[in-house]
Amino acid sequence: MSLATTYLGLRLTHPLMVGAGPLTDDIDGVRRLEDAGAAAFVLPPLFEEEIVGEQMSAFFHSEGHGDAFAEATSYAPDPDQALGPDEYLEHLRRVKAAVGTPVLASLNGATLGGWTAYARLLEQAGADAIELDLYHAASDPGMSGAEVERQMVEIVREVKRTVRVPVAVKLSPLFTAFAHFAGQLDAAGADGLTLFSRFHRADIDVIELEVVRTFPPSDGSDLSLRLRGVAVLAGRVKASLAVTGGVHTAIDVVKATMAGAHAVQMVSALVLNGPGHLRTLRQELEAWMAENEWGSLEEMRGNMSFDRIPDPALYERAAFRSMHR
Repeated sequence: MSLATTYLGLRLTHPLMVGAGPLTDDIDGVRRLEDAGAAAFVLPPLFEEEIVGEQMSAFFHSEGHGDAFAEATSYAPDPDQALGPDEYLEHLRRVKAAVGTPVLASLNGATLGGWTAYARLLEQAGADAIELDLYHAASDPGMSGAEVERQMVEIVREVKRTVRVPVAVKLSPLFTAFAHFAGQLDAAGADGLTLFSRFHRADIDVIELEVVRTFPPSDGSDLSLRLRGVAVLAGRVKASLAVTGGVHTAIDVVKATMAGAHAVQMVSALVLNGPGHLRTLRQELEAWMAENEWGSLEEMRGNMSFDRIPDPALYERAAFRSMHR
């Protein structure tokens, strides 16, 4: 029986990846996850805004306090923020040195030059692949959806021209014609598509008049949207497909594979259950496949995609109609 898969051209022993999140912040934690069987790691994103903010902060700090007395450093702010570029690149190098499994760096840029410049640095630091975390709030009434998509396609095309390592694109589900847009990214050279980003939940504190953000762990209810997205694309794009969000059980892995995924990325399930959950999922997946007479994941991959099932409307209009009867 084979759980092997190929994602972004990387041969993995099985599809269970550790997704971008806090689990890869600590080298010892990364080692424990590899010991438990992680097939690959995705580091949290390097945000261009954090880089620019750090550079500006350093400039104003040095200009404002350069001639101050020695104790001045005691009142300098120490904000809680994401790793700056130097720290991120050093962390990437340390993770690469600590594990033998593939390590993907993640990048969220703000300018075209930033996307390409920092992608090059991530490649030089040893990333086996780069995941571009594309996000647009779509809150600017002056920018059309077509323009948003054009800019994103340009980012992917330019990053692909800049680096030689594989490039995956992590997407949100908030696109009007998602399949068409994914096809454009595929044509622009994306080696993989990761579906979908999860967002903070925003609420309003009506007493304090504040926006309150929370980010609860995913659960099985998050998986449905990802399955549909992958099922739409499987067999229609050259890019590898990965599911992130809602994968907690071995059956979730089976469903993702049948929809057409080459890999799954997990964070919440591992935060809730610990690194050993990877070993448990792998054992349960093998047991289920043996019981149901599947020789490999490759055999089942995409057998429930739009291209393969007799009635793709079951994913779409048939379900929509049934809700209104």
